[in-house]
Amino acid sequence: MNGIDRDFYGLCEEIQSLSELETYYRIRKCFDRVPRETQKSCMDFFNQFGYWGRLEPEKGVYEQIECKAKALHEHIGDFAWLYGRLQDYRSKKTLYAILNNWYRYDFASTAQTREYLFDDYFDLDIVRCTPQEVLVDLGAYTGDTVLSYLKNYGEDCYRKIYCYEITPKSFETLQRNLAKYERVELRRKGVSDAQGTMFLRHSTADASANALDESGGEAVEVTTLDADICEAVTLIKADIEGGEQKAVLGARNHIVSDHPKLLLSVYHNNEDLWKIPRMIDALCSEYAFHLRYRSSPIYPTEITLIAV
Repeated sequence: MNGIDRDFYGLCEEIQSLSELETYYRIRKCFDRVPRETQKSCMDFFNQFGYWGRLEPEKGVYEQIECKAKALHEHIGDFAWLYGRLQDYRSKKTLYAILNNWYRYDFASTAQTREYLFDDYFDLDIVRCTPQEVLVDLGAYTGDTVLSYLKNYGEDCYRKIYCYEITPKSFETLQRNLAKYERVELRRKGVSDAQGTMFLRHSTADASANALDESGGEAVEVTTLDADICEAVTLIKADIEGGEQKAVLGARNHIVSDHPKLLLSVYHNNEDLWKIPRMIDALCSEYAFHLRYRSSPIYPTEITLIAV
């Protein structure tokens, strides 16, 4: 057992010894010690995106802290399971840093584990690719992930690329940015666990955070990867604003049959971080898990689960 193991399991033991209410008040106490300017940055961020609960102390609203206390209290065993399944020291320290940030508003450990060396998704020590890759990019946005892939692995390192994007303006830019590349298929569809129609929900924060909803404005065709792609796939990246769980369910046949590399965002709510690894493991227990993140140490987002 090393120092991070001791720190992580010590954190688990402390949380397990507390009630959910006690956990909530400990998190609030830590938040109260954060400098006011940093508190305001956190509040603005949480309230703007709306993924993790609102935080407005002047109105007595501590939903974000309530949600974190509930997640830690109810699922610390799941986080311990994930820790045991992580394959490298960096991943384990990253998970500890994220939970320590949730519980103690600690920024030092997250600053130590923030990813600087590799681009989003493409840790070259873990994600190894060949010219036979069939890539699927869910939440392709303007093509930034595909361009990053081509930069990291080379423009000849794929057999086919499928891109899915739901926002019209982003899709137009995606078309322009990837127009010169062959064997790249762009599909203006959402991806979920069932075929049908959903509606585009525009984010007030950024177009990259647009998502699908059960009702609303513009209708969007929704499919599953199992229904929409017939050939075997070798890599699936998903950053679809909280739709990742349903996308995994809709790709269950590909995951079981093809064992593609999975590069999945696990930060759009308070449960994906533990639940998506559990879902993948239930489909195929042979996956090895890694964690990386690239956002601000103040509140870690842009967290990627790499399953290979």
